[in-house]
Amino acid sequence: MDNEHRSARRGILGQFSRLDGWLHLIFLILVTTSALRYHARHDLLADGWLILAGALALVIGYLLRPVAAAHHLTVVWSLSVVLLWAALTLKAPSFAWCAVPIAFAVLQVLRFRVAAGIVVAMMLTVSVGWLRVSNDVDPTLVAGPVGIGLLTLIAYRALEREAAARQRLVDDLLRAQERLAEAERRAGALAERARLSRDIHDSIGQDLSSINLFLQAAEQSWGEPQSRERVHTAARTARGALDAVRRVVHDLADERLAGAAAPEITRRLQQIAEQPCGGTRVQLRVDGASRPLSATLAEAVIFTVRGALANVRDHARAERAMVTLTYDDDRLRLDVRDDGCGFQPAMLRAPRSGSLRGHGLAGLRQRVSALGGTLELDSSPGEGTTLSAVFPLEAS
Repeated sequence: MDNEHRSARRGILGQFSRLDGWLHLIFLILVTTSALRYHARHDLLADGWLILAGALALVIGYLLRPVAAAHHLTVVWSLSVVLLWAALTLKAPSFAWCAVPIAFAVLQVLRFRVAAGIVVAMMLTVSVGWLRVSNDVDPTLVAGPVGIGLLTLIAYRALEREAAARQRLVDDLLRAQERLAEAERRAGALAERARLSRDIHDSIGQDLSSINLFLQAAEQSWGEPQSRERVHTAARTARGALDAVRRVVHDLADERLAGAAAPEITRRLQQIAEQPCGGTRVQLRVDGASRPLSATLAEAVIFTVRGALANVRDHARAERAMVTLTYDDDRLRLDVRDDGCGFQPAMLRAPRSGSLRGHGLAGLRQRVSALGGTLELDSSPGEGTTLSAVFPLEAS
């Protein structure tokens, strides 16, 4: 519907587009029956032809409403049709019944105050037309049409206000939904940024740290046979870091881990355990009946082990650490235990703003929670530390 049509259909009944067809049909039936009734009771050669011509003009004028609406002449059209109908009604009161579809049409195209005035004037015209053919002065012929017209206007006014109130509620709801969608988009963007940051920390950051340790060890033992192997290991780790960079940039899961069997997961964990850990000897143990894991769960296990061993290397001053992967019927349990200095978990503080090491345990906890798992930390000064992560195997 174009702007001109919308502006024309702005009255009380403007939103009921299906009403037009019924109004046209009822109007044509009423005009036809009124004209036939007048012709049956009056001489056509006297003044009957004038009434029939007026009825034909009323039909043509009524059907010109779309043209008037297109040229913004709805007020002129309404007054013209109503005046022509009034002249017919005063001459032939049977045309009074045509007031109903004409009044509805006026209510469709005019604002309430103007439409109400015209409808009241039409009801008064009906009363005058009926009084002309009545033998006695009957006050109900005045009160009846006017009262019915007023009640009809009041009822439709109430409907219009209720419809407007509902439309406001719908508009408010749509705006609230838009704000909610925008908030969800912002939250999703923040969550994605946090996930990417966590992936970079847990994969690329750990790989670069390992490369640095390998190269430091190779530098200290340069010229010895093991220095070449350490350089080769650093190169392999650098290639893994490059793969992790590509994966993070393209936001793709590690396809090599998708549906990976237990030997592949174990091999990856063994590689991590064999990397230098600040003088700490790391052992790996796998218990239970192993099974393939999804890429997301396999990555979570590997990143959790990396993060836990990074904390052992940087803080624990431990001699030994044990990584245990346990397959249960409905869950996968990962334990990283060291015999280091330990600490009070209650003393953990959030990382300072701007710190380059901004994830650590918080990042591990978020990663585990994202898969529906739990992460617990058990430690005390001088008693070492145990990090336990439990993943539901439904996540696989």
